[in-house]
Amino acid sequence: MPTHGLRTRIAPLALATALVGGLAVTTTATAPAAHAAGSSYYLYFKKNTSNPINSKLYLMKSVANAKDKVVAKYRAGSGNGSRDECAVSRGWLPGTTTKNGRYDIEFHRTDFDGIINGYVIKLSDKECSKGTKRTELFVHSEMKPNGKQGTIESERWDGTGDYYSNGCVKLKPADIKDLFAKAKRHGWPKTLYVVK
Repeated sequence: MPTHGLRTRIAPLALATALVGGLAVTTTATAPAAHAAGSSYYLYFKKNTSNPINSKLYLMKSVANAKDKVVAKYRAGSGNGSRDECAVSRGWLPGTTTKNGRYDIEFHRTDFDGIINGYVIKLSDKECSKGTKRTELFVHSEMKPNGKQGTIESERWDGTGDYYSNGCVKLKPADIKDLFAKAKRHGWPKTLYVVK
């Protein structure tokens, strides 16, 4: 897996106490070296080891010679409750170090039609710590291909239990739509980083 010049370790986020109306809030996270040359955006997934379906996904802005800023944050789930990153289609999203915690964002779509539907962000494949290759990794929700709510379970958001996934990162429909709107306005991230 190429690191594309990523030389620094991503420090865990120590967030400011409030995020008001999506305004940028300064954090103490260290900007990844890949973004240090100028202003850019990336996603940052912070795993909650005590409750994987109550993790956080951040849209971050990094600025040269300054601290990262939170543009938006969302509750996110990953996996079916398993913390085994090598459990295919069950465990949470692999990666918690600089070496294996970086994903390329391959594409984003609002009309995806597959096992998952609607608003999706496709992440690159990843080998877990034991070498098992994890594929079909997305940031997504539960909706129809047109982004609306459906009647079958996989297309209908019913509440907290829907944060469980087959190993992807899952947001509620309103949050993934907000993420897409903010990314479109500010600049689409090309990278997602994972930390515990």
